[in-house]
Amino acid sequence: MPKHHRYYAVLSLIAAIGMMFGSSALVAQDTDKPWMNTKLSPGERAELVLKQMTLDEKLALLHGNGMFHVPNWQMPLTPLSNGGAGYVEGVKRLGIPGLVISDAAYGVRDSGANGRYSTALPSNVGAASSWDTQAACEYGEVIGRELRAQGYNVTLGGGVNLAREPRNGRTFEYAGEDPLLAGTMVGNMMKCEQAQHVIGDIKHYVMNDQETGRSGMNAVISKRAMQESDLLAFHIAIDLANPGAVMCSYNKINGDFACENQYTLTDVLKKEWGFKGFVMSDWTGTHSTEKASAAGMDQEQPMAEFFGPKLKEAVEAGRVPVSQIDDHARRVLYAMFLSGVVNDPPEKSVVDVQKGFDVAQKVEENSIVLLKNNGAVLPIDPAKVKSIAVIGGHADVGMLSGGGSAQVDPPGGNAIMPPGKGATHWQDHIWFPTSPLKALQAKLPNVKVEFNDGTDAKAVANLAKNSDLAIVFAYQWIAEGMDLPNLSLPDNQDALIAQVAAANPRTIVVLETGTAVTMPWIDKVAGVAEAWYAGSAGHKALANVLVGDVNPSGKLPLSFPKSESDLPHPVIPAIAKEDQGWAPDAVKPGGKYAVTYDEGPRVGYKWYETENKKPLFPFGFGLSYTTFAYSDLKVDSSAQTASFTVKNTGQRAGTETAQVYAKLPKGADETFKRLAGWTRVTLGAGESKTVTVPIDKRVLQTFDEAKNGWNFASGDYAVFVGGASDNVPLTGTLQVK
Repeated sequence: MPKHHRYYAVLSLIAAIGMMFGSSALVAQDTDKPWMNTKLSPGERAELVLKQMTLDEKLALLHGNGMFHVPNWQMPLTPLSNGGAGYVEGVKRLGIPGLVISDAAYGVRDSGANGRYSTALPSNVGAASSWDTQAACEYGEVIGRELRAQGYNVTLGGGVNLAREPRNGRTFEYAGEDPLLAGTMVGNMMKCEQAQHVIGDIKHYVMNDQETGRSGMNAVISKRAMQESDLLAFHIAIDLANPGAVMCSYNKINGDFACENQYTLTDVLKKEWGFKGFVMSDWTGTHSTEKASAAGMDQEQPMAEFFGPKLKEAVEAGRVPVSQIDDHARRVLYAMFLSGVVNDPPEKSVVDVQKGFDVAQKVEENSIVLLKNNGAVLPIDPAKVKSIAVIGGHADVGMLSGGGSAQVDPPGGNAIMPPGKGATHWQDHIWFPTSPLKALQAKLPNVKVEFNDGTDAKAVANLAKNSDLAIVFAYQWIAEGMDLPNLSLPDNQDALIAQVAAANPRTIVVLETGTAVTMPWIDKVAGVAEAWYAGSAGHKALANVLVGDVNPSGKLPLSFPKSESDLPHPVIPAIAKEDQGWAPDAVKPGGKYAVTYDEGPRVGYKWYETENKKPLFPFGFGLSYTTFAYSDLKVDSSAQTASFTVKNTGQRAGTETAQVYAKLPKGADETFKRLAGWTRVTLGAGESKTVTVPIDKRVLQTFDEAKNGWNFASGDYAVFVGGASDNVPLTGTLQVK
């Protein structure tokens, strides 16, 4: 028999044996490596392999090995990081792969720098504006698939810090100001991302609510307030996602760094919540060996300054017990088995570009928030509108993206730079090649659509005056490592908008922002649409909304204040000169910079309500091209649900996000209402639907510091239902006995 015939005969015999006796006959489930048995739980598998590991092998799991693109963070194994954020050495002899890590907030970072391609999804705060948990899942799936296609098995997405400070430069990476909304959206996103067999991550744990002084800032807040706000958002996200990893943040919390904070890492995360995965530090966020290890930090990134030789020496000297090392390593192994990266390692392949485009466009279409639409100026009717002036914002070439470690490289480089000059520094202002001008011209072939860059005042006024409609594209760039000095549009754009509106009252402003903005011109314009950072298909999504092919359904995930004076902290506290580090907004080691969050759990709309301040646009607000009416609220106290009817009272189909809020019983010391649930309802013109929304009791409980536990007080809870936090026409009562 020829050799190749014998080869295929052997394969046939093996296949027959497999069919008769199952896969165990083929591999005997690796009897020499029982932890490879996928029928065992992640915990059982981690325990089995841990028993076979040497101290050095365990320690290797507890620190990074540098970062490829950072010259000062180089180690012998750095080249194995695949051009990503870091690498953790595995245990080859035991079948445990290394961890290959990438930043991936709204897409995989540094793809262009590494000769690859990644989809840019809309910003995370934009996706949160959809209030669509299924879209959040699809968002995570795209990132997870593209991470694997590029050879990564750990994601560093999953930001769930609340928009307590809307000037925070990373607001675009997060999911708004409410713990239920933020936790639910990020939890669903990360659950589906980890399902692609990458280790999921939830970050930055916790109270990393501003970038100013982040490396040493002390966040001062009561345990109760933290439990009912920022920690609650993390708890909800972690419960939903069951991530393999949680990243501790740079800042201090009540005096102790987040990465060596016994209360948040061990008492709350690991004991109270039962988190079984591992805690990794933010990059260079480790400050000690023994204290960090004892507090519950499991893995130092990106280097081995504290959890490398120093940790081994501390173990050998008896200052760190081996049981601590075992717990750290066990948690890393648990995450690897939980996520599937051991049995199904990533294989480099071609990214599904079209799938990424499709999801990015769908998410953005659901995320655009229509804030004003006087005189039904939108959608654009080509039967009535024959000429459109498109002004400013580089709308002729692209749309803006958020910066820092979240930055996704645009194909071809920065769209506003000459070819080959597209910089990718982490704080460059990067435009994607997604031109709204071209998208509108394609949608409206019989309408004259002209562009002016907004720099020549006379030309701007003439174009706007002589057009049936003017659309001003306004931007606000933010990024990691900086906070905004205020919420005003930069680069004199407020004056530009006022000038255009004076020339043409039928002016629409499209905002490309990463957080809230103030709008001194709001009464002068006819329409405003918030597009956020719109991603790889943002131009198409925006054009579909503007012309009415898609009915906008986004709702704000954070309040837009009238001015900074209405915020809990009208200015971000400055760092005293004696506490300044390498830059004026950095804190030197041992610096005393602190921010006291005396607003407590009253974040966003809760603050405005208790202070009797009316924001410019409230949390949960968003218009549609149709209208909705609410009726027939029935609260089932035993089932803890709210049922009601939503009717589309307009002339076209649309989707409404119906929101349920609740207030604590009379006599409680917290008087604000809080989001307790929501549902998205899609209705045809004139259609009605009765929906039932569970009332989430987690947001109705209060934390008792003395008892170190939660109270769900008996009494009557007022229930409110409507289309925004300040528009709740239905009221009822939830009775808790």
